[in-house]
Amino acid sequence: MLRAVAAGRALLLSALLWRLAAAGNPELPTAVNITWSSINFKTILQWQPKPSGYFYTVEIHGQTSDTKKKCILTAETECDVTDVLRNVKETYTAHILSVTSSGMDNFEEPPFAVSEKFTPYSQTVLGKPEIQNYTQKGSKLNVVFQDPLTPYTFPNGSFQSIRDIFQHDLEYKLYYWKDQSSGKKDATTESHKFEISVDSTKNYCFYIQGVIPSRRENRNGQESMVLCTSVGRNILDEYGAEVFIIIAVIAIAVITLAVVLSVILCKRKKTKAAREKEPLNSI
Repeated sequence: MLRAVAAGRALLLSALLWRLAAAGNPELPTAVNITWSSINFKTILQWQPKPSGYFYTVEIHGQTSDTKKKCILTAETECDVTDVLRNVKETYTAHILSVTSSGMDNFEEPPFAVSEKFTPYSQTVLGKPEIQNYTQKGSKLNVVFQDPLTPYTFPNGSFQSIRDIFQHDLEYKLYYWKDQSSGKKDATTESHKFEISVDSTKNYCFYIQGVIPSRRENRNGQESMVLCTSVGRNILDEYGAEVFIIIAVIAIAVITLAVVLSVILCKRKKTKAAREKEPLNSI
């Protein structure tokens, strides 16, 4: 009986010592400056510092979803977590664990840092729309563009666009202005094209930007490249009035110089002719 009790105590003590030895190292540094970077639902988690003698493992915790691990035992300071955030209206936090290579099998929880909350639907940045075609015919400017694509796919393998996800929450704004003018106007659409009335005698520049009006922050997306029409562009529109003023001044200066030189040459010829006639008159 006494032997059995002693053996039980020894076993309990051994188990306790094993757990203490296997516990995560409390001196391991934890991640700082944790940030979410997300464009069109492509989401990268970043943090500091670079590990030395240990690794990081990322755990993504959703309010209603199971915990998922990413970038297990990584020596990097960023992790692509796009594929575990498919429920874009869910709110997530990231736990960045600091572990040794042998520490993942321990029962004790390793030291970790927790990120701020992140909801892809309300926080991802809208990327640049792609302008496919534009024309200016008479007094109408027509612009056709394409929604940015997301990393998520339909069952058939085609990529979902941001419109497929945001649907009626998404709209686009076209900002346009007369070429070489600073006065901007804008138009809004929920489709993939704009048709606006313009001055048929002027050229216009423009860009497009996605907007989520229901958001409190990050309402405006990235701006597309700026494009300009070239219908009816003349030399004055191309180079501006200042260039023509400079050319006119140079032309006047050249003409004046030519006239002055002509007068000088003419006087010299007359003087020379008069000198050549003087000996003949004396005879």
